[in-house]
Amino acid sequence: MRQKIVFATENEGKMREIRLILKDLDVELLSLREAGIQADIVEDGKTFEENAAIKAREIARLTDAIVLADDSGLEVDFLGGEPGVHSARYMGYDTSYCIKNQHILDLLKDVPKKQRTARFVCAIAAALPDKTLLTSRGTIEGIIGYEERGEGGFGYDPIFFLPEYGCSTAELSMEKKNELSHRGKALRSMKEKLEEYIG
Repeated sequence: MRQKIVFATENEGKMREIRLILKDLDVELLSLREAGIQADIVEDGKTFEENAAIKAREIARLTDAIVLADDSGLEVDFLGGEPGVHSARYMGYDTSYCIKNQHILDLLKDVPKKQRTARFVCAIAAALPDKTLLTSRGTIEGIIGYEERGEGGFGYDPIFFLPEYGCSTAELSMEKKNELSHRGKALRSMKEKLEEYIG
């Protein structure tokens, strides 16, 4: 029987990225919705790794599948690392990313390019059926742009600019984004660990 992996998200944009990167793992990959799991998890960790582990362990109590969970966010150096672990709930869960992105652009309105450094961080935790917990981390460095650019991606992608590519992460193709992104790096690292476990 194929190993089942539940990824602790209902975000379809995220699931598209995950399926692409894990496509050659011989597993059945399900989102929370597809697995029929509903959970209200309080992510009160101080780090991305802590939050990913909290989610993975909570969902693992509801299924016998391997559970993957990620916590990711944007760290803006000029803002002291904010929004950081609060990226999803920054300015409130129901606030659109258009508004969040504009708020960050406004805060950095007169800030010169060399002080606009930022990074996306992603930590992934895997809760295995034998209670083992695996973690991985990926980052991508860039700067906060001067306006929203691009229709691809989601979240803060339109304001996260990659100077060496001359575009925002929302302007990258899905393949290129998966190659470069924080989540792509963390997932590939986790994939190697899971391959050892699954055999």
